Amino acid sequence: MARSSGSALLRLGRTIEAIGAWPGLAASWLILPIIAAVLLAVLGSQLRVNEIVQWGGSVPLFGGGLTLTGLAELQWHLFGVMVLLGGAYALRADRHVRVDMVYEQLKPRTRSLIDLLGDLIFLVPFALLMAYLSLGFVGMAYQSGEQSDYGGLIDRYLIKAVMP
Repeated sequence: MARSSGSALLRLGRTIEAIGAWPGLAASWLILPIIAAVLLAVLGSQLRVNEIVQWGGSVPLFGGGLTLTGLAELQWHLFGVMVLLGGAYALRADRHVRVDMVYEQLKPRTRSLIDLLGDLIFLVPFALLMAYLSLGFVGMAYQSGEQSDYGGLIDRYLIKAVMP
């Protein structure tokens, strides 16, 4: 009986872990629009075109059109989203950076204990604090209507909403 409940808990834990890492895996595909934005920005710059496309109404994040400034800002925003969401996937896949050379020499059980304690003492409190503090950051961007000062992207709260 105890063995079956242990395997059920293990399956539940793995399912929760996979669900939590999914946004990071999905965010890895953001590299393709980033590459397209860079290529389009370089092409537009070489052709000395500032306004790339203009549309009739207002589109969230882009406003009434897309300019080179907006494209440059989009590159950074997409990269930021990719890094923020990719951290969860890197953590799950155990691909995050380790500087400790001693860690590799330890037994797997000891490494697991270090990982668990590190996550509980450092990662979880930091993540909760960042999520809590960033809610106000997003709310302030939404209420103030924060947007680019140079004709770039509007609705900055959409990008900042990834932080919490």
